[in-house]
Amino acid sequence: MKISLKQIRVGITVLSLMLLSGLAGFRLGNDKIEKSLDKSEIDLGLFWQVWDKLGESYLIKENLKPKEMVWGAIKGMTASLGDPYTVFLPPEDNQSTKEELNGAFEGVGIELGFKDKTLIVVAPLAGMPAEAAGIKAGDYIFHIKDELKGADTETTDMSLPEAVKLIRGKKGTEVALTVLHEGETETKVIKLKRDTIVIKSVALEWQGEGKNAAWLKLSRFGDRTQSEWDEAVSEILKHNQLKGIILDLRNNPGGYLNGAVALASEFLKPGLIVVKQESAKGETETFSVTKAGRLLTQPLVVLVNKGSASSSEILSGALRDNQRAKLIGEKTFGKGTIQEALDVAEGAGLHVTTAKWLLPLGQWVNETKGITPEIEVQDDKTTAKDEVMEKALENL
Repeated sequence: MKISLKQIRVGITVLSLMLLSGLAGFRLGNDKIEKSLDKSEIDLGLFWQVWDKLGESYLIKENLKPKEMVWGAIKGMTASLGDPYTVFLPPEDNQSTKEELNGAFEGVGIELGFKDKTLIVVAPLAGMPAEAAGIKAGDYIFHIKDELKGADTETTDMSLPEAVKLIRGKKGTEVALTVLHEGETETKVIKLKRDTIVIKSVALEWQGEGKNAAWLKLSRFGDRTQSEWDEAVSEILKHNQLKGIILDLRNNPGGYLNGAVALASEFLKPGLIVVKQESAKGETETFSVTKAGRLLTQPLVVLVNKGSASSSEILSGALRDNQRAKLIGEKTFGKGTIQEALDVAEGAGLHVTTAKWLLPLGQWVNETKGITPEIEVQDDKTTAKDEVMEKALENL
């Protein structure tokens, strides 16, 4: 049965009201935010005027897809806030986002974000197609081309989910990105062949002459991070002549806030502050260490770079502010807001910026544009050595 645009007006009215009330009264932890949107001020007459005119007069009738049109309207609502991290995700995009945090999907292996409203590579994932092709943390992406998808578009005014959807695709297919490397003046087109991206969030290797320095490489804070972390810590605790721990958060784009708090608790004494969360009402919730950690006394250094963002900044900043570890490397990305991921109707998702987070000493990384490490050093990509790792071994 063919459904006209007019026939679904009632359903959309209900959906519109649900979204307005949902956005105004969601929960942040245990605190309910007071409603700040008054539905009585909203007149949807203009919406229906445009809706009816499209249904009546638009030439290409097969393009009048009510569900997609509603999704587009909701996307416009979130886009009007000017916050690239507050987004509406249609069902397919919502599922893809969950798969990424689960650690398995098909694509090129890059984490994306925005800086100065421009699409930027937060971090390329180690060993994945993007890194192999020369994509670097801090690269700006200005254009995406995929012939199979019929995409040949600038990234200006593109939302984060839209960019992710264009860059992802089936294994073996290609996408071309026009990028600008940091410090350069000429853009270049880099062609990438997509592959299966399976991410192990925690990796343990041994460094140093005596192989007695534990190199804990943490690539993200995802669903499997805690179990992988527990395995790695068990191996470290078996080592009888441990020199120290190198916690590597380079190119870690973040993930779950509770994951950062849990891992910080491994290194900090109970009662110490990990992070403070400030809501839209100005109320502050403090997350402190509540358990006895297993790595309280081992010498520790933390490696960061411009690809270290969000939860990795929370973890590294907490260890620095509590004088548990020195940070070594480059200034971090600077993403100091928290998003609540909600499942809404029909499998769609809504990511809402609900709060900003502050480091224990009060720093908001959005204002400082990241965390500056005590020991600044860059890895020279023209050499086989890892200069940052060498500096870490010197400081254990």
